[in-house]
Amino acid sequence: RGRRIALLKPMAARQLGRGIALQSLYEWDFYGREGNLETIVDRDLEEFAPGFNERDFVLKILHGVSSKIKELDEIITVSAPEWPIEKLPMVDRNVLRIGLFELLYADRNEVPPRVAINEAIELAKNYGGINSGKFINGVLGTVYREIGEPDKKTAKPASNALQGDAGGLLKEEKPNEPS
Repeated sequence: RGRRIALLKPMAARQLGRGIALQSLYEWDFYGREGNLETIVDRDLEEFAPGFNERDFVLKILHGVSSKIKELDEIITVSAPEWPIEKLPMVDRNVLRIGLFELLYADRNEVPPRVAINEAIELAKNYGGINSGKFINGVLGTVYREIGEPDKKTAKPASNALQGDAGGLLKEEKPNEPS
């Protein structure tokens, strides 16, 4: 198995890495954010992806999400006010955290904004409920528009949301219901 994973293209490896990050965040969130994320991810990597050699990528996501979790949750709250963060399905909540972290804080040369959104939608489709992909798309699309669609040639200046100020985000459309 490890040999097959090592032969994956970088994008496929990153998709697997995001899946491992989601599983680790889910467990961490389930247990009240107790426990060491590195211990959790090492156990998940051993169980679900033996031979996977992108541990640093997974840890970058996990440490980024955990260090910005308050800001990310505030953005989710503002962008989907009909769905209180504590009432969101745990998968959807953590997919949004990963997607928002990559959309707002990742190196755009490494993870362009549309890639961050598309990868989050794929995570939601693979691990969430029947409406999860649509819900994630609606929330991340709202944030993407609010920050000025940064990967478009005619992008507007970015709002203060890039600095973690959720107050700069406006509600433009109601995202679909989470599953």
